Amino acid sequence: MQCSWKSVVLLALASIAIQYTAIRTFSAKPFSLLCSQAPGPALETSGPAVNCGLGALPGPGQETPEGFDRGCDELLSASSSTLSLPSYNDSRRTHVLILATTRSGSSFLGQLFNQHPEVFYLFEPLYHVQSALLPRLAQSRNPAERRVMLGAARDLLRSLYHCHLNSLESYIRPRPTQHSTDKLFRRGASRALCSPPVCEASLGPVERGLVLGDEGECVRRCGALNVSLAAEVCRDKRHAAIKTVRIPHVGDLRALVEDPRLNLKVVQLVRDPRGILASRIETFRDTYRLWRLWRATGHRPYNLDLGQINTVCEDFLSSVSTGLARPAWLRGKYMLLRYEDLARSPLQRARELYNFLGLSLDHSVEEWILNNTRGSSELSSRQKYGTIRNSAANAENWRQKLSFDMVMYTQTFCQPLLELLGYKTVSHAGELRNLSYSLVEDRTFLPSL
Repeated sequence: MQCSWKSVVLLALASIAIQYTAIRTFSAKPFSLLCSQAPGPALETSGPAVNCGLGALPGPGQETPEGFDRGCDELLSASSSTLSLPSYNDSRRTHVLILATTRSGSSFLGQLFNQHPEVFYLFEPLYHVQSALLPRLAQSRNPAERRVMLGAARDLLRSLYHCHLNSLESYIRPRPTQHSTDKLFRRGASRALCSPPVCEASLGPVERGLVLGDEGECVRRCGALNVSLAAEVCRDKRHAAIKTVRIPHVGDLRALVEDPRLNLKVVQLVRDPRGILASRIETFRDTYRLWRLWRATGHRPYNLDLGQINTVCEDFLSSVSTGLARPAWLRGKYMLLRYEDLARSPLQRARELYNFLGLSLDHSVEEWILNNTRGSSELSSRQKYGTIRNSAANAENWRQKLSFDMVMYTQTFCQPLLELLGYKTVSHAGELRNLSYSLVEDRTFLPSL
């Protein structure tokens, strides 16, 4: 039986390799070739050649070879300048990556870029990478498997920042026909993809020049997305921003950050893990059914998947520790932002954010902040990915949604992260429910310069 199980696993990995190879045919230098070829003069390394392609993945029960992850990153970083990407004059272009996790406020932060008329914004394009390869790779704790997912993600991000949106077509299912698709994930979350000239054909004369404000309305009125036309709009914008919750560690972005052509800056958004847990329980009711059972009965189910919150704290702690250590490759490229600070002082934080990026804060962004941070909590609870809410009140409302024993468990496991980010712990239920006492310390996280 054990032999049969191994055969199935090996067959699955082989299937992944075939999919990944097919997907990467559009690239002049595929990820697997960059990693598996022996280093030439432009890829000189100080040790033995490293093969980080799918064929080098360890089999079931085998450990990842020493230096596997580090070697792949070094090769990718060194070889990034050898990739031949037809480009345009983007010397003054700033590229922004919002690095976050699910239910941490990243949709809200993304809107601070989406509302700027000179920013081309994409919402979670890596969703298609995850779906096309294998969903479980996104959350896998196996370093080698995660490397497969992240390698494809980095390749796609590099292409998207250069406005080669056709690269995304290889991951969309079903594949676009004549560069046209109605399957782009959350297309309606991007103003650029829901306004002229991308959407002009479906609007009347009076409506041309307006932006469709509702995601559903965008999809209904705009019809299929012309990827080639969207790429032209991308090139016309002065800057580009992408949001993702599918890259767990800022270190996974080193090859992109060090690429001199990208001028990439990373904004890592963090949130109190207790708040993330409460939001996920309310939003993903089926996935977090056992957590809701624990909250309702006061008894933790024996088969509860504690990894659903443990993974968040482990990834945050590792990534933030790297960012705050200010390694040379991240200096001037990394900013840590707490969701709670953004929620309580959105306009001030937006100004600090744009100042770090070297961009001017357009009045349209300020207007959006004023109009979208005073909504009712009832409205925001009904909208899974809504951004209209009373942001200050929303920052700590998790304290009324989690049971005390759930909070105690989260605090115990996530203690190092809570201390690092300035989140206070509670010792009794009364302290938890007393909203007049904030659990967010006043902290200043200066950008890495």
